[in-house]
Amino acid sequence: MADENRRDDERNAFFGSLHVLRLKIKDGTFSEVLDDWKWIFSYSKRYKGAIAFYTILGLFSTVMALVSSVASKYAIDMITGYQTDKLALLILIMVGSAVFSLAFSSIINRISLKLSIYINNDIQADIFDQIIDADWKSINEYSSGDLLNRFNNDVNTVASNAISWLPTIIIALFNFIATFVVIWHYNKVMSLISFASAPVILLMSRFLIRKQRDYARKVREISSQMTGFEVETFYNFDTIKSFGIARRYGRKLREWQQKMKNTNLVYNMFTIKTNVFLSVLAMLIQYAAFGYCLALLWSHQITYGTMTLFLEQRVRLSNAFNNVVRIIPSFLTSSVSAHRIRELVELPRERHIPQSKELEAMAENGFSIRMRDVNFAYVEDKQVITDSWFHAEPGEIVALIGPSGEGKTTMIRLMLGLVHPDSGSAYLRASDGKQVEMNADTRSLFSYVPQGNTILSGTVAENMRMVKEDATDEEIIDALKSACAWEFISQRPDTINAKVGERGRGLSEGQAQRVAIARALLRDAPILLLDEATSALDVTTERLVLRNIISKHPNRTIIVTTHRPTVLSMCERVYRVMETRITELNEEESSRMAMDF
Repeated sequence: MADENRRDDERNAFFGSLHVLRLKIKDGTFSEVLDDWKWIFSYSKRYKGAIAFYTILGLFSTVMALVSSVASKYAIDMITGYQTDKLALLILIMVGSAVFSLAFSSIINRISLKLSIYINNDIQADIFDQIIDADWKSINEYSSGDLLNRFNNDVNTVASNAISWLPTIIIALFNFIATFVVIWHYNKVMSLISFASAPVILLMSRFLIRKQRDYARKVREISSQMTGFEVETFYNFDTIKSFGIARRYGRKLREWQQKMKNTNLVYNMFTIKTNVFLSVLAMLIQYAAFGYCLALLWSHQITYGTMTLFLEQRVRLSNAFNNVVRIIPSFLTSSVSAHRIRELVELPRERHIPQSKELEAMAENGFSIRMRDVNFAYVEDKQVITDSWFHAEPGEIVALIGPSGEGKTTMIRLMLGLVHPDSGSAYLRASDGKQVEMNADTRSLFSYVPQGNTILSGTVAENMRMVKEDATDEEIIDALKSACAWEFISQRPDTINAKVGERGRGLSEGQAQRVAIARALLRDAPILLLDEATSALDVTTERLVLRNIISKHPNRTIIVTTHRPTVLSMCERVYRVMETRITELNEEESSRMAMDF
């Protein structure tokens, strides 16, 4: 029953896809489908030799299966006619053909899987590099869930069809035509009976497709909404428990379950009715074929072997038809997935300036950060930074202060070259006067501690070596000491090899923050960006950490965004970010600002 349901769905998908193809040809968008497949074939052609071998094996396997069926017919005829002179030869041919067919099918499956894995890995590796190097503003237009869906599901869809699609067309059509010809050769009426269900399905397809799409869309919509509810619930688990509203969320979950149940049951009833009708149709055709064979057998127009051949090949013809109808849906599905992947591939790249590498030789002397007349907006006509100036010199701690949401983190992004001024300039200046605009390649000169908990699951050492793979244990411990983290890490039985959970589970907020600072120090870059990175530390620890940072590398340029007055007293300069403008405060204003915090 399950196989019948699957075949019915495949037939409906086939005719629905034909309708989609007609629309695309009519509105002129079919060229987009061809462009998507050109992109897919750019990966497929790397394995063209294996694809050709795969196709040849498939054709040979089909021929062997037909030979085995025909040999079975003659073997049955000989046994029922008590003629055994060539029976052994026929049995040998029949068994040999079946064994060859099985062996070739197994080899084909193995080759297909290997090639799919190779292409999947190739595409994923390329797409990963493209995503990592994509322009920050462009890539952030996509949600994390959408990116993961494209990276995994869409790539898997393309990879599974990139190798098999062309061989499947050739093999399926050959199998269908060859099977039809074999039945036609022995009896033309029987070949037409075997193909009788196609016109009925064609007439029903429009109604079935519309109804199935409506129900499937409802199921997907509720499923997506329910998944969103679950993700938000588990992500905000602490908040829900803290407010004591766990029971309310339990009720909401049951409400979503009820909606999902009702929709699925309605869809299931429609599917049952559809499948019953199509199964009855298939049974009628099967009985018609069986009755016709009996009539021919009764009138001595065919032998028992021919009857067996007819019934067996009718099933093969039905399966071959199902293989053919799968082609167009998978063709369109792969096109859609390829188009979604290509959208990521075609995103603008990050800005790279080769001269940036020349700055690395001057890292020991430090760098100054300069911004002049900077204007920036994420969205047109909504300025975040307006006509602003900023500079920080080696050996200085420079603070950025201001209300939340006014642009402090945007300034950090400008410094990191994640975003770029719409007008004005943002650049690094070396001790010899050489200047380079902020870009993806100057990022190697920065260490960065962002807001929030950025500790990953794994050991403390693994977290530290994210920024310096070849760091020794001594270097890791030294960085932990500078960040005042060694005092609690050393108390653990495994010290730097101690395990921490996702989002630093097992560490307090202040401890996780100190480990993150230690990780940035291990990178030993000439510029350190601290984005509210000491907010969870007590005043004494905060001051000690900053003094350790300066003493270890006196030429390091340190930029901090903060709401803490204790930091301001240690800063050479303080900039206020307010109402889209960056303003340097004088000493008196800085002192007053510290008092106001």
